[in-house]
Amino acid sequence: MRALILNKTISFRDDYPRPEPIGDEALVRVAYAGVCATDMELVKGYMGFSGVPGHEFSGVVEWAPDKSFAGRRVTGSINIGCATCVYCASGLENHCPRRKVLGILNKDGAFAEYLTLPEKNLYLLPDSISFEEAVFIEPLGAAFEIIRQIPVGSGVSVAVLGDGKLGLLVALVLMQTGCDLTLIGRHTHRLDAFKQKGISVSCGMEGVHTEFDVTVDCTGESKGLFNALSITRPRGTVVLKTTVAKRSGEALNKAVIDEITIVGSRCGPFTPAIQAIAGGTIDVKPFISAVYPLEEGLCAIDESGKSSVLKVLISVDDGAGV
Repeated sequence: MRALILNKTISFRDDYPRPEPIGDEALVRVAYAGVCATDMELVKGYMGFSGVPGHEFSGVVEWAPDKSFAGRRVTGSINIGCATCVYCASGLENHCPRRKVLGILNKDGAFAEYLTLPEKNLYLLPDSISFEEAVFIEPLGAAFEIIRQIPVGSGVSVAVLGDGKLGLLVALVLMQTGCDLTLIGRHTHRLDAFKQKGISVSCGMEGVHTEFDVTVDCTGESKGLFNALSITRPRGTVVLKTTVAKRSGEALNKAVIDEITIVGSRCGPFTPAIQAIAGGTIDVKPFISAVYPLEEGLCAIDESGKSSVLKVLISVDDGAGV
């Protein structure tokens, strides 16, 4: 099959072995995949991953043990637990020490014609959600994870650091909580769009003097944690969404001195993300900056690295074989 392969460097191949489903796995023909900041960090060496990257996807089930899945439009959650450890038994498959993670850890991902996932990881797509929109369900779920982890609502001052794709999705989710929200970024046109929605914005850190109750780092940069801690009140909370190949620990002195809680936040619930897109509460279509065919996947990754770009999609099979 056609695929993008990461083995220290990333390349396109048209002869990569097609995956074979094992046990409870389904075979999915990929329609679209999204290039994520995590994918960019993988290329830089994060996680030491080798194989097919890509974890944001939509597609059609070609085969599954449960025949009712055949031909259905799906997306899927990316963590695959061992199903036998104490974490999996308590519903914490995302933290299973032997887990696989689609396109990130010991599991080939979505930058290919086919992928395999356990049936329980699959989510059916409503007809109202296009293949392109469905690519955003995984990162939007990650945004919803924040409000599942910490109390956010009226009277809570919250800053979102970063006006890239994840930061904007997080801001859209937090807007629904009624919190006192400030979006801090460096792209005036993106900030202006939120200002028109009644959200406080700041272009850069220079004018930010408020000590927030909660600060969410969506910068995708190693200095994001330092900046987040610098504007969080004593005994406040920093939600860390950024993963980077290299990070300095110098910023943590302030976390100790001001007794700031740091909450790591990764994957999140798919159901509210699906409902938000299907119901029109959150419109993800304006996030799509460019679409490249799989054969031009290297160009897609290069394009994703540009600061002016939000989300780049890779079109694998927009008909998904149907």
